[in-house]
Amino acid sequence: MLDIIKRQWADLLLAQLSLMAEEKGADMSGASLIPAVPPKPELGDIAFPLFPFAKVFRMAPQVLSAELASRINALEKRPEGTVIFAGPYLNIKIDMKALTEALFDEIAAAGSSYGNTDLLEGKRVMIEFSCPNTNKPLHLGHMRNDSIGNAVSAIAAANGAEVKKVNLINNRGVHICKSMLAYQRFGHGETPESSGIKGDHLVGNYYVRFADWEKAENAKPEAEREKPSPTEQAQAMLRAWEAGDEKVLELWRTMNKWTLDGLAETYRATGISFDKYYYESDTYLLGKDKILKGLEDGIFYREADGSTWVDLAPIGLDKKVLLRSDGTALYLTQDIGTAIARHEDWPFDSLIYVVGNEQQYHFKVLFYVLAKLGYSWASDLHHLSYGMVNLPEGKMKSREGTVVDADDLLAELTEMAREEIKEKQREEQVGDVEGTSAAIALGALNYFLLQVSPLKDMTFNPKESLSFSGNTGPYLQYMGARISSMLGKYDAASYSDIPFDASKLSGEEERELIKALDAFPGTVRKAGADLDPSIIAAYLYDLSRLFSKWYHDNRILNAETPELVVARVRLSSMVLQVLKNAFALIGIPFLETM
Repeated sequence: MLDIIKRQWADLLLAQLSLMAEEKGADMSGASLIPAVPPKPELGDIAFPLFPFAKVFRMAPQVLSAELASRINALEKRPEGTVIFAGPYLNIKIDMKALTEALFDEIAAAGSSYGNTDLLEGKRVMIEFSCPNTNKPLHLGHMRNDSIGNAVSAIAAANGAEVKKVNLINNRGVHICKSMLAYQRFGHGETPESSGIKGDHLVGNYYVRFADWEKAENAKPEAEREKPSPTEQAQAMLRAWEAGDEKVLELWRTMNKWTLDGLAETYRATGISFDKYYYESDTYLLGKDKILKGLEDGIFYREADGSTWVDLAPIGLDKKVLLRSDGTALYLTQDIGTAIARHEDWPFDSLIYVVGNEQQYHFKVLFYVLAKLGYSWASDLHHLSYGMVNLPEGKMKSREGTVVDADDLLAELTEMAREEIKEKQREEQVGDVEGTSAAIALGALNYFLLQVSPLKDMTFNPKESLSFSGNTGPYLQYMGARISSMLGKYDAASYSDIPFDASKLSGEEERELIKALDAFPGTVRKAGADLDPSIIAAYLYDLSRLFSKWYHDNRILNAETPELVVARVRLSSMVLQVLKNAFALIGIPFLETM
């Protein structure tokens, strides 16, 4: 609503400036009027810098501002608000009463949909994220991916898109064969049931075991090393897999199921869901077929060793292998087949790949190859690149077993939250200690992972993420619980005869809160346009800080007059609704008690 008022005032100012230009014979082309935010609340709500027009009229900016203010004040009809002369700026202090009444009615009527926009109305947006390998459990890096993917999906939907969340299961390739080979050699028939180990963890143990085996072999003198080498044996297993060797396929199906069952548990615990799963084992052959057809059509070429390549010179790169000399597929081959299958399944207007920034080259090549194959929708593919997430002690490495396991991390955060509740002796107030602890842990995790722009690398500190003060998820959850508790004590029946009077919310802090609530739809729109959930996270923290300061400085339920009680309760309830809506966009569970 404030945006509408800004436009109204901007149109009025431009009209007056045009009249002045006619009178003075000045040329206004090239000068633009861009509203800004005054540095201090007492300077108003909208600031119009007049420097570009001062040059047009050959007047000092403050002189032009004074003349323009005089002209506007003389008008009989103009938007609501007060003109403030501020040197080279013409500022406007708007009438908050009308804005507040309309805004609060809108929030109350829209409820959980307040903030939604039409930015992507009518668009079909497919978002790929998570994409685990079936040779190990999810780790902290996957959790950042999942947090970003889930939040971008929710934000796209809030901006009017029809969203389909998809997950590509990387269930084939030499890395999968490494886990299988190590299990075949060292497993002795161990199963998740016999070992009591979650399936994805059990398979991951054998991936690490393979790395240890390979390292031990490489440490031996050349003459004593096993022949063929562990890696060569894994490559031979991959060839057998692609040739349909039933024994290899049976082991593959068994170990894949162990991993997928384990991953499903983790997804449930972290609130992640998908509309469709794709499996590389189903799509890689389609990719191979398309590459071979491109070879036949002269789009690609074959090297002397029989491998198939694409020339990337048109996009400033060298060349890229598409099929190995033995005919086996690569990740790129599989991704080509997967993209084609997806568009056939659900013709999208946009497909967003949420994948780490180390894969930027891969996606440049993928999009180029699909375009070369004649798919016009290749221009609708986007790589949402995000930075690495590290630990205070450094980078994680899966094959060395130094990653932070997602299940272990969530369990640790939940235990830390549980201890915090017990230390504050709030078990009785909270009620469901286990459920609340898990919700606090998830809120802490998602907020910490999303408060940094996706493009940036970040360091995850579990203890910092769980702090109940500062820029954290638990702080935001506590703010929501605090407002809920206060509103729960409000005796609405005692004030049923007292109408809401927006003019009672006249303090500067209240004006800032109201403007912040009004800014939420614009924030959702910007987060959708930029594919950046950190914009929502930053908004949440700013809104919570504003409310916290106002709550500290003002009485609400025992305010000086009944009219003031009603007005401040209404403001608090509007803040709570917007907090809930923003929480839902970035995966922070709302808690009524903490």
